[in-house]
Amino acid sequence: MGGINTNLHPICDSQGRPMDLFLTAGPVSDHIGARALVSGLPNVTWLLGDRGYNAGCFRKALQDKKIRHCLPGGKQRKTHVR
Repeated sequence: MGGINTNLHPICDSQGRPMDLFLTAGPVSDHIGARALVSGLPNVTWLLGDRGYNAGCFRKALQDKKIRHCLPGGKQRKTHVR
């Protein structure tokens, strides 16, 4: 039997201190966590994230909120991102 695992999706300030947390089931994609976090993002100019938040819909949501981002492209991404 497999154990239960979870993913924690934090929103942190510029010092790395958590401001908000969102918990998803382990097998749920980070894209789901990213979508859930978008509405709760504070008024910021930059967002730093890992490649788990590489989804085009998340990038678009950040663009709509005028938030610049540093998100590396995922290994399976068909179009290269800087």
